[in-house]
Amino acid sequence: MKTLTVRIEGRVQGVGYRYWAVAEATRRGLAGWVRNRSDGSVEALFHGPAPVVEDMIQACRRGPPSARVDRVAASAGHPPADGGFRELPTM
Repeated sequence: MKTLTVRIEGRVQGVGYRYWAVAEATRRGLAGWVRNRSDGSVEALFHGPAPVVEDMIQACRRGPPSARVDRVAASAGHPPADGGFRELPTM
């Protein structure tokens, strides 16, 4: 199992990025969360089988159709306390 915290930068707020991330992560069976950050980026935590997490990171580089992703930075994260994938409030 692999857990990554990801920061996505670009035009990623106001374009449905969080809703897209919830749908994509849920479809892949990942656990974790996604939220907007006050600096205009989106942050997410993905937990699941390593190949599936890596596939989700690649999908984050594209995002939903109206997004423009300029940068995706991933670092090791801690597994979430509960299962499922959800949206968190802005930080």
